[in-house]
Amino acid sequence: MSAVLNNGQSGANYGIDEAVKQGINVSDATQLENNFLTLMVAQIQNQDPTKPVDSTEFVNQFATMSQVKSLENMTSLSKSNLVLLDNLQTLTAAGLVGQEVKVVADQLQLGSETVKGDIQLEHASGELALVLTDSNGVKKEIVLGSQAPGRVPFSIDPKALGLAPGSYKIEVKSDSGEYPKVEVAGRVSEVRVSTEGPVLEIAGIGSVPFYNITEFGQAPVAGLL
Repeated sequence: MSAVLNNGQSGANYGIDEAVKQGINVSDATQLENNFLTLMVAQIQNQDPTKPVDSTEFVNQFATMSQVKSLENMTSLSKSNLVLLDNLQTLTAAGLVGQEVKVVADQLQLGSETVKGDIQLEHASGELALVLTDSNGVKKEIVLGSQAPGRVPFSIDPKALGLAPGSYKIEVKSDSGEYPKVEVAGRVSEVRVSTEGPVLEIAGIGSVPFYNITEFGQAPVAGLL
């Protein structure tokens, strides 16, 4: 913001410029707007009466200040929405304790219980198989045969397959060249709150972030429709 001053008013112009540098707090839009109005009044009072500053400049600069304030309000609202969304995720995750969910997984934590899941195929496969790799790098292949596009259910019985309890990497091998995701079903035993959002502890799978859930719902009660 500039002004045309008489020779005797150059000191006043210097003081206004210094006030701009020292008095504006860019992190506080309200204070920024107040400082701008104060400086604008000072500039009007010290301008050359014979050559007044174009009022359009004041209007444009004030509009800029208003935009800055609006942006700060939008930023504050966005932060509030993020906090609300995080709280809603935590409440939703807490409500899943005891329920069965499906999650995208590339790791399994096998014990003695059978683990079930699905493979989502976009293309037909003449030879489809699940490959489990234990912590020692030993692989176990579960042949699923020829499959049409769509959902392909599978079941992993550790006892029948001779798989020792432990952690296994799970992946799909298909002759179509497709690398489909594996969705595994399990019951949520607990929910842990972390800096990255809720983390679910799921039987047969282990710790899974909330955003990896692909399906959940109340299990049907025996004897009821």
